[in-house]
Amino acid sequence: MPLTLTLTEGVLPVGTEKKAVEEITNSFLKHHGLEGNKVMTPNVTAHVNVMKYGTTFSGAKEFSGAWIEWKTPSFAFSNTEVQKAVCDDSVAIIQKLSGGKQPKENIYFNVLHTVDGTWAMNGIAMTNEELINEISKG
Repeated sequence: MPLTLTLTEGVLPVGTEKKAVEEITNSFLKHHGLEGNKVMTPNVTAHVNVMKYGTTFSGAKEFSGAWIEWKTPSFAFSNTEVQKAVCDDSVAIIQKLSGGKQPKENIYFNVLHTVDGTWAMNGIAMTNEELINEISKG
């Protein structure tokens, strides 16, 4: 379940991106009841994009932002409490790691759900039911 973390350069001190990914991933696993799950944990992947200032915009004006985006099967983030908890944690993590300099209103969070049957785990396309069965082995 890939996490994409996109940051304008300078939002986080260089080198803290790894800590952000680790903490946001741990929040995802915790709030989905999957801490320590040996099937799910290695299937939570991430990549970080650091954009030069002048290539990120709000209202067509240059600004410094942070975007936290998950791509998951539809059964993930299906609970409002989980949605809010992971969002709140993620925003707090970015704000904390920025040294309090990144305003909350410039930290964005969203989730994209995939079409049932188009998620591959271990190189095999699986339905939601098959994924849930596989994850339950962890």
